Amino acid sequence: MKLSSYSLIAAALVMAGCQPATDEASTPKTELTEQASQKSVPDFWPEITFSTENSEAVEEKVNAILATMTLEQKVAQTIQPEIRDVTLEDMRTYGFGSYLNGGGAFPNNDKHATPQDWIAIADAMYQASIDDSIDGSTIPTMWGTDAVHGHNNVIGATLFPHNIGLGAMNDPAIITQIAEATAKEVRATGIDWIFAPTVAVARDDRWGRTYESYSEDPAIVGAYAKAIVSGMQGDIASGSIDDNHVISTVKHFIGDGGTQGGDDQGNNIADEETLFRIHAQGYVEGLNAGSQSVMASFNSWHGKKIHGSKYLLTDVLKDKMGFDGFVVGDWNGHGQIEGCTNESCPQAMNAGLDVFMVPTSAWKPLYENTIAQVKSGIIPQSRLDDAVRRVLRVKVRMGLFEQPSPANRALSGNSEIIGAQAHRDIARAAVRKSLVMLKNQDNLLPLAPNMNVVVAGDAAHNIGKQSGGWTITWQGTGNQNSDFPGATSIFEGIEQAVSEAGGTATLFEGTAFEAGVIETASKAKPDVAIIVFGENPYAEGNGDISNVEYQRGDKSDLALLKSFQAQGIPVVSVFITGRPLWVNPEINASDAFVVAWLPGSEGQGVADVLFTKQNGEINYPMHGKLSFSWPATPTQIVNKDDGNTAQFAYGYGLAFGESDPIEAPLSESTGVDANAPLPAHDIYVLSTQKPWQLMIKDASGDTTVASNTVESEGASVRTTDRMVQEDSLSLTFTDQATVGFYSPFPEDMRDYSEDESALVLDVKLAEGRDNLSVSIGCSSSDCGVSLPLNSFAANSNEWQTVVIPSRCFVEAGASFAELFSPFALNAHTSASLLVSNVRLEANASSDDAAVSDIACP
Repeated sequence: MKLSSYSLIAAALVMAGCQPATDEASTPKTELTEQASQKSVPDFWPEITFSTENSEAVEEKVNAILATMTLEQKVAQTIQPEIRDVTLEDMRTYGFGSYLNGGGAFPNNDKHATPQDWIAIADAMYQASIDDSIDGSTIPTMWGTDAVHGHNNVIGATLFPHNIGLGAMNDPAIITQIAEATAKEVRATGIDWIFAPTVAVARDDRWGRTYESYSEDPAIVGAYAKAIVSGMQGDIASGSIDDNHVISTVKHFIGDGGTQGGDDQGNNIADEETLFRIHAQGYVEGLNAGSQSVMASFNSWHGKKIHGSKYLLTDVLKDKMGFDGFVVGDWNGHGQIEGCTNESCPQAMNAGLDVFMVPTSAWKPLYENTIAQVKSGIIPQSRLDDAVRRVLRVKVRMGLFEQPSPANRALSGNSEIIGAQAHRDIARAAVRKSLVMLKNQDNLLPLAPNMNVVVAGDAAHNIGKQSGGWTITWQGTGNQNSDFPGATSIFEGIEQAVSEAGGTATLFEGTAFEAGVIETASKAKPDVAIIVFGENPYAEGNGDISNVEYQRGDKSDLALLKSFQAQGIPVVSVFITGRPLWVNPEINASDAFVVAWLPGSEGQGVADVLFTKQNGEINYPMHGKLSFSWPATPTQIVNKDDGNTAQFAYGYGLAFGESDPIEAPLSESTGVDANAPLPAHDIYVLSTQKPWQLMIKDASGDTTVASNTVESEGASVRTTDRMVQEDSLSLTFTDQATVGFYSPFPEDMRDYSEDESALVLDVKLAEGRDNLSVSIGCSSSDCGVSLPLNSFAANSNEWQTVVIPSRCFVEAGASFAELFSPFALNAHTSASLLVSNVRLEANASSDDAAVSDIACP
């Protein structure tokens, strides 16, 4: 799910219907959902075996409720708004079937909201939903949340290792314990439903959600799906979900881990049998365990958005496999279907979507448009009834109609459950078992705890960094150690283990170690350095990268490792990461190298394994094995049994005392031919290229350019002809405004940031050259850069090619590692021009001078 709305890519107009679309579910015919599928479903898709003992009684109750409902009440059950955009009065008026909090959304917008604050909202929303004074409905609502590695939105909750670390354990029993503990902490805040587990099988480590995947191996994902659903929901087959458990969601159906290029929300082109064999095993096992909801995926399959795929959502999932729970959308995912907007999308419901996840104010027009579409027959009444029946079926199975209000449930408001010691113990055990040792020269590990130890690296005493994305905030950024009461940093765990044995642990916060800079309690040179470093937190598409080289263009961590190595101090590297990365130079600069993944709140689990008992015996074994193949080059895409040779194969992981197979330094060659030409990255060539979206930004707000002519308060854009039909843009500025290209996620464009790289575009100026500037935008607020156009463009009204060296942006403070906008034109007052062929070139050329010789303003 997304934290922020897709305002950058949503269409500007609210429509009662949708534009004509080519998606398979778009035909606005009453008989759409009843018509026979044009494609028969292959028999390798299995039938789900899950059933409940009280199924007949459940169906009787559902039928009785459904028979009394109005059209408006039914549609309300399919609408899921977000807590920041819905009020108690809205809930009382409409009676929504469910609502959610996105990552970084808190009661009263207070990051430090207490369990009692969460309960207060849950109870108030519940009471409003059963208040029939306006909408006539007494059907209770449900609250859903992304508790993806513990109850990660709540201050003080237990944060378990992210899925990639859990996969390295290959231990379904602990997974069930983690799920049970998470369910209890969620219940303690009055919430009914968790959007987990993610059962994606990540096949390209460039994908920003790789850490949400347990493994590249569908066997591990399938076993874990069964374990976590069983832990979250309990024994639902015997009747209903009890007060210690919650509804689970297997997500994201289907193929999100196999998109081309590891592009989040991208296109999966696997054939159907591969889609099933690789990407569906988590659904087979999770649904057989009784998961009551499935979340549709943002990605496409062969170019068609899953949210609009009747074949996958209905023919495969519901009809062939027999799933009888409900399908919920992802954050405004319905709005990405061709011909749809966030405010109107009959295609999604006709395809088989049962619940629209519709944050922001889009929920109200979507509700109204859906009612109108059912009345007109665009959405068949039978399809709406089926969707509502599925929602009610789950509510009956979970006992929602019999349960007291959230404030009066067994675990509600019990602050002792949030971050309970028993839960932290489970998390700490998971950290121990998840560690994977890639190198251990001369059996350096485990260490004696009575040593003089120096601990360094920016992740050593940083609980937010060791926990990764989906940690309090959506991206996991903006947090301090004080935001994690009860948690332990990796350094604190080391310090405790060492001090109890009579040793000394010193935190070194510098960037390079020099002899004598640290004096330990014994005034002796440190016996060993433990360096904790790795990826900064990110979530979803913000984590997409173009290759898997660690710290490409920034070697500060490598320099830190080498500074200790140069002093003759043995170096133990503890690597914090959400995916396998090419770290051969860092491994070479280490005597031992341990991958800790994203361990969460219980950092002392790392020290438990790195150090022996005081008597020299192994405290805990080095247990973890790679559930992902480790790349041999920055550009290698490697998976189990695919015929490629990994640096460290799937299943690799050294045990203590085992002979280290690394006998010589690993190759530090990137495997990339420095002379090989890199293709241009097209931004606007003939048309706007993905993932960019053309927008106007001015005093009136943001306007998406979704047609060939768009006018806003400060500017207008229309397509025009240069070489071929509509291959250029005509831009007219009447006031202060920006016209540019944007993406909902930052793109890794470091390949286009070197000395000979440039932003290149063709322009034909009409007026106002001196009023225009060119800008790029990146992820942090202080790294957007704007340069005057007149520094690079001649004062001519003829077509000209403008070359703006990338280094001009970099020298001014921009970062090409995380570009949200690769090109925008800003006008201070009136100006007009034509623009075409906008692109980034790694080896650009200029008629006047070498790119490296072009002066920057």
